[in-house]
Formats: sequence, structure tokens, C-alpha cells
Amino acid sequence: MSLPVRLSHYDPSWRQEFEQTRSSILMSCSGWVQSVEHIGGTAIPGLIAQAIVDCVAGVVAPEGLEAASTAIEGLNYRREKLPTWVDDGILFTKPRHGPTTHRIFLTRIDSPLWSRVLRVRDWLREHPEVAYRFEDAKVKQWKAAGGDPCRYAHAKAIFFAHLEDQIHTTG
Repeated sequence: MSLPVRLSHYDPSWRQEFEQTRSSILMSCSGWVQSVEHIGGTAIPGLIAQAIVDCVAGVVAPEGLEAASTAIEGLNYRREKLPTWVDDGILFTKPRHGPTTHRIFLTRIDSPLWSRVLRVRDWLREHPEVAYRFEDAKVKQWKAAGGDPCRYAHAKAIFFAHLEDQIHTTG
């Protein structure tokens, strides 16, 4: 059974956690990973979020996916089943055992996943009023789901679909 979702007030140490994660991925992936970006709620200063540092790591060459996967698994990450909104990547969580503290989405730099997550992150950073509406919706969804991870993820996916529609029509 999955642990209940917990939300936390913004923690400035999340940025430092990301920087350490980026450094370890770039060093261990021997040039296969060309870029690592901070995404998700912990990447938006000031917002309430799950205390899980989310990253997207990008490779240029498709053969880099397997080489980078092996290196990332060596950093105490485990491969996970992809969420329904991801169709072109590999998901890793850390640590291998215990509550998740980090997630890495490994994909190609030219993939739809890479573009989507960075577009949403940048939009929320550039539009604080939208980010705070997102935070309010997220907290309401979390309360309505009673912390249930599946119900919370489903409700959040709906919000993200609406957000992506808004970005496409105005951006």
C-alpha cells in the first residue's frame, strides 16, 4: 500500500537538493545526459508541494537512455512504472527502499515530455497568480482525496490538462 500524500510549505533547501542531484547525475552519466532541469512543485519558489525533488534528465542520442539508466540506478534509484501522463521516458525514484524523496524522468531532450514539463514549470514561474491558483487547487484536491495517492494524482492530472490547454491558447 502506498503512503499517504503529504504536502509541505516551500523549503529553500529543495533548490540545493536539486543542485546536488543534477551534479551527481551529470557526473555519473558520463556525457550521456546533457541537461538536468528542476521541475514539479519544489521547483516553484513559495508554493506548497510534496517534499519530492522532481527532475527531468535529457539525453540527445536514443542509445543514451539505457546507458544513463544504468548509471542512475547506481545512484540508489529504482525504476518505476510511468504515470499515465508520461509516454516517452523512464521514471526513477530514490531511495530504492522507503518513502520517495527524489524522482527523475529520463527522456530525450527533443521529446514531448521534455517540452511539456519545462513549459509548465516556466509558465508557473512567470505567472505567480496561476501558480497560487494551482497551489490552492492542489491543497483542495489533497484534502478531498484524504491523502490517497491515486485519487490525488488523478485530480492533479486533470488540473494539469487544463493548465496545458491554457498555456497553448495564451502562450
